[in-house]
Amino acid sequence: MTRTHDQKPSSRPDHVTRLTGQVNTPLTTVTDGAGSAPDDRTVPHLDEATVNATGRLSEALEWVERARGALYSFHQLSGRADIILGEALDALREAGHEQVAGEVRRELYGRNVLDGRWTFQIVEEYDDLYYRPFVTAEERVRGQLTDGHRHVYEARMKARERTEADRDLWGFGP
Repeated sequence: MTRTHDQKPSSRPDHVTRLTGQVNTPLTTVTDGAGSAPDDRTVPHLDEATVNATGRLSEALEWVERARGALYSFHQLSGRADIILGEALDALREAGHEQVAGEVRRELYGRNVLDGRWTFQIVEEYDDLYYRPFVTAEERVRGQLTDGHRHVYEARMKARERTEADRDLWGFGP
């Protein structure tokens, strides 16, 4: 469904209006099927110590996710540098500097970034030796202690803050 700027947005909670930032561009209303956020996710029967401990484990996993993302950035940045290096070597040859291009090619082109490893191997080893076991352990602990619920600590924080602000805990809206 497409609407123009003068039409009212849908009042249905399962509709999201995406703004394009462009003038005179129709706004699109998308139904994602999710509706409003699920009901209470605070898992009331859990004690605070368990919620805090599993929350810290979840936070640790979030930092591992960020580290993994940084490794992928490192992988892509290094790969891009290698492609540009190849272009520079071609340009040096084309400019008549075959000897210089050959020296730099032997020094740098296709070089390992760590002893015996290219960046894809670093990413794969991180995934296999650290990331996947970390995810598995966090999921196992969550399954054992929080009935599989994710972000219980944050759900309780949301409930606390929205209660203090006199807002509907789980309803649609700000």
